Amino acid sequence: MDLSNLTPAEGSVHSNNFRRGRGHGSGNGKTAGKGHKGQKARSGAPRPGFEGGQMPLFRRLPKRGFTNRNTKEIVGVNVSSLECFDNDTVVTVELLMDAGIIKKTLDGVKILGNGELTKKLTVKVNAFSESAKAKIEALGGTIEVI
Repeated sequence: MDLSNLTPAEGSVHSNNFRRGRGHGSGNGKTAGKGHKGQKARSGAPRPGFEGGQMPLFRRLPKRGFTNRNTKEIVGVNVSSLECFDNDTVVTVELLMDAGIIKKTLDGVKILGNGELTKKLTVKVNAFSESAKAKIEALGGTIEVI
């Protein structure tokens, strides 16, 4: 027995669709889990973030920056990561995912020039840095922008 094995006792936790206020025999009757009186016991309780008329935190803090709708999230892969492939392999985005080098493609994959490469490869991805292009072609490999 350790902390990762702990679970609530059987029957002690109700699901969210539990019917509240259906008599004291149900275990959640009378005040239906709202306690006695007070603002939160009544209908029309304030929305989340309401601070009783005080200027709420989300309005006290300044707005900063903006989110560009046209931005693309490109996954960068260094040339040194391609070292795990054999000579004359055609490296594609799918192959990079299968090898565990990248987890998801988002909007594209770009090969970056960090590290050393000793194998001749054919690489087919969305973009290449100039140094990565030079390193791959210096070994007789080819690059292809998809």
